[in-house]
This record gives sequence, structure tokens and C-alpha cells, in this order.
Amino acid sequence: MKKRVVVAMSGGVDSSVAAALLQEDGFEVIGVTMCFNLPDSVGKRPSCCGVQGIEDARRVAHKLGIKHYVLNFGKLLEEKIIQDFCRQYSQGNTPNPCVRCNQYLKFDVLLKKALSLDGDFIATGHYAKIIRKQVTGNLPAGQAGGQQATYLAKAKDKVKDQSYFLYRINQNQLKHILFPLGNLSKEDVRERARKFNLPVADKLASQEICFLPHANYREFLRKHIEADIKPGVIVDKEGNILGKHQGIAFYTIGQREGLGIAMGYPVYVIRINVKANEITVGRKEDAFAREFTAKEINFLGRPLKKKVVLKVKIRYNHKEALATVTPCGSKVRICFKKPQFAITPGQSAVFYSQDKVLGGGIIDRVMN
Repeated sequence: MKKRVVVAMSGGVDSSVAAALLQEDGFEVIGVTMCFNLPDSVGKRPSCCGVQGIEDARRVAHKLGIKHYVLNFGKLLEEKIIQDFCRQYSQGNTPNPCVRCNQYLKFDVLLKKALSLDGDFIATGHYAKIIRKQVTGNLPAGQAGGQQATYLAKAKDKVKDQSYFLYRINQNQLKHILFPLGNLSKEDVRERARKFNLPVADKLASQEICFLPHANYREFLRKHIEADIKPGVIVDKEGNILGKHQGIAFYTIGQREGLGIAMGYPVYVIRINVKANEITVGRKEDAFAREFTAKEINFLGRPLKKKVVLKVKIRYNHKEALATVTPCGSKVRICFKKPQFAITPGQSAVFYSQDKVLGGGIIDRVMN
């Protein structure tokens, strides 16, 4: 019998090609689209989760001759992603909602739904790899040989690689996941979409965060937590008042724009004091740090038992850098070999060994 795979189809070119490739490989493919009750588009870019996205996914499913279902995840998006997004900003942190969406929606609720449909796997259009290897050699007593070890790794296309957003997946989930685009570039995906004659072959990429109108998080926060946003003061490192801020939710570490301060040289946000409702600014070099702690740690394999040197990525567009990673109870302590710009509480720190994702956590406290 064919293996059954449920593909999360957003209506975009990536997930559509993922479905087509899996069908070509002989899988029984079922398409599922998550409906978040969001607008169809934001500016010129389509929303991945609006009505048009659902319709595009339906058209692709029809073209491929596969079943297609729509599941309403609007309430879950609000409870698991949007509420946390607003809460974190109100606490002076800078969250990454895509990490939480993968953790709680795609690879938890949707994966469970896929398994309930007698699916063997769930697949998405993420640019990442899953490496499956047979385990041989010395195994614990009573453990049979020939077991499979599963790893998450970077995609072949390092520019499009999305492994950073996937580090919170666990081993039980990983063995049921497929990433068909792991060995393809975006250009390869477009080429295959045209080869399969998919109706979305030339569709624009969707916006980065699906629920943010015009990618304007400040406008979104004003509508959702206006009562929690209170103006305060902007100070320098010595505590001298330089101006006023509009509310700490509107600022992030390393921010330069929108400060409204003329110092004769560029200034950046270097600290956010929630209790004092205070923003501290300084020169660019003041926004560099080497050491921080991370919480809510997730390892895809064995947890660290001792200090190791790994490459660490502190935001999606950050080039990972060498650091010592030391387990400290429920947290880890990370110390970069060289100072890094804008280590930001709320963002994820992801640990890599070459291309393999070992795990990561949420940046907690930065030692300036």
C-alpha cells in the first residue's frame, strides 16, 4: 500500500510543489489548508492564510487530483500565537511567532489531525532537511540494531533555509515529517511548478508574518493592547533623559529608526527596562554583547550534559557564530567568541553542529 502523506497547503508555490513532488514519488497525498480567518492580501503580497490562499490550494489540489480539506485554526491562532505575540511585546521582548506556529499549530495540532486521517507523514513547503540514518554500533543492552536516527538539518539553499524556525520540533514529531523542498532552491521550485503546470507557479511569495497588516506590528499592537502601552522616557547610559518613547512595546534591541533623538551620531536601543518603563540608547558598539542565557530549551536529540562549542544563530537573518553553550539547570548559558549585535530577549537562539540543528531556546537575559 502507498504511504499516505498529509500536505499543509497554504496556496503558495512552495507547499503546492511539495504536494506535487510527493505525488510524483508515489505517495498518496491529501491536502489540508489551515484557515485563520485573515485578509486575502496585505499590500501587493498575498496572505498565505486568507480566502484566496484557500482557493489557490483548492485549485492546485484539483489539478493534482487529490483530496483537499480546510480546517479552521482561527481560534488556535489567537490563543497560541497572537496573545503571546502581544504579551511578549508588552513585556519588552521581541517574539518570533513563526517559531510558535510551527511548534503549536503545524507540528502539533495539524500533525495529530494528519495521523487521525491515517496519515503516515505530514509535509510542508519549508526549506529544511530531515536526515534519516540507520543506527549501528554499540547500542544500550536490550536495544535492537537497525533503528533509525532522525535529524533536522539546513536546506541545500542556505539563503532560503528555514531550519531556524523548526528547532522546537521533537523526535516523536520529526519521524512523521517530510520536507520535500530540502534539496531545492527557490528557482528550482518555480521551475517544477511550471513543469507540473500548477496554477500558482508565478504567485508572489506571501508576507512574512501572516496576521500583521502591512507588516506593521506597531499598528497591530495599538489595536490589541492599547491599554498596556504607556509613554515613558528615553535615557542614555548615564541615565540622562534624552526624550520620550511611545511605549516599550514599540521598541526592540538594536533599533535605530523612530527614536526621535538628535545626538549628532546614530543611536540605537541598547536596553529596555520594563519596570521603569524606560528605554536606554547608545552608540552602535553599545548594542553588542557576548553572553546571554536562554530558557525553554528544546533539544532534538540528547540534551547537553557539559559545555560544548557550537554555532549559534540569534535571529533568522543572523549569520550563526561560534559560542560556548553551557547547560545551567533548566537554562543554557551562551558565550560568543566575538560580540554580536543586538542579542534580543524573546528571539530564539538556535544551536547548530555544521548543518545539523541540535536545538535551541528563547533568549532570556543578556549580560551587557
